[in-house]
Amino acid sequence: MTIRTIVVDDESLAIQGLQLRLSAHEDVEIIETCQNGREAIRAIKTHKPDLVFLDIQMPGFDGFSVVQGTMEIEQPLFVFVTAYSDHAIRAFEAQAVDYLMKPVDEQRLADALDRVRQRLGEKKQVQEVERLREVLAEVAPEAMSDFDAASDEDEGHAASRYEKLINIKDRGQIFRVDVDSIERIDAAGDYMCIYTADNSLILRETMKDLEKRLDPRNFQRVHRSTIVNLSQVRQVKPHTNGECFLVLESGTQVKVSRSYRDVVARFVH
Repeated sequence: MTIRTIVVDDESLAIQGLQLRLSAHEDVEIIETCQNGREAIRAIKTHKPDLVFLDIQMPGFDGFSVVQGTMEIEQPLFVFVTAYSDHAIRAFEAQAVDYLMKPVDEQRLADALDRVRQRLGEKKQVQEVERLREVLAEVAPEAMSDFDAASDEDEGHAASRYEKLINIKDRGQIFRVDVDSIERIDAAGDYMCIYTADNSLILRETMKDLEKRLDPRNFQRVHRSTIVNLSQVRQVKPHTNGECFLVLESGTQVKVSRSYRDVVARFVH
């Protein structure tokens, strides 16, 4: 699988340096480079890449503005590249796969690309399963019902193994968080940002590992980098291109990408 990639940075030397490091990864194809946010938004909408390496601090439109400016389309994966370490929380909120510090370390870059490959593989798998479900629903609806019922029964038997409390070490303290109080979880690399009604905490753990600890009847991915507690959803707001937003009890709006639209079906059927 080729990873179609755009590199965005206002410094030509930074682009060249990243291009050089990426050349060691045969499955990465750089299809465009951009030196400002406006160019990046146009290029993303035109080329529909799989991945964008995105500088944060640029004149005019910064990296976060680029993410915001492509919300209405099926977004690529974003890896932020920055000279500063104080953008972590905003990187979580922007649903970045990872963020790399300049100058980019080759091993950290390799780790980020491994996460990208994993996310792209998961996305493809979700799309294939969704297509299969649509075909089954059309040609053999009775088999689909049996399949769903069996899945629900299996989940019920397994529910007792999921955690009720999660210990999170953050800011020199250990917090015991009631899982039911978690509103949403955003991911960036090996870090999770856990949001409750009155707090946000950083947990060093991959999304894949954290998902294994949470009851899937309540916690579902609605985006590549976001898990939502479905019991905290109070409204579903349709958006463009088959996407929508979930409005949570706190008022926060979380985008549901088309790849995860089956989650929304729980609220509309």
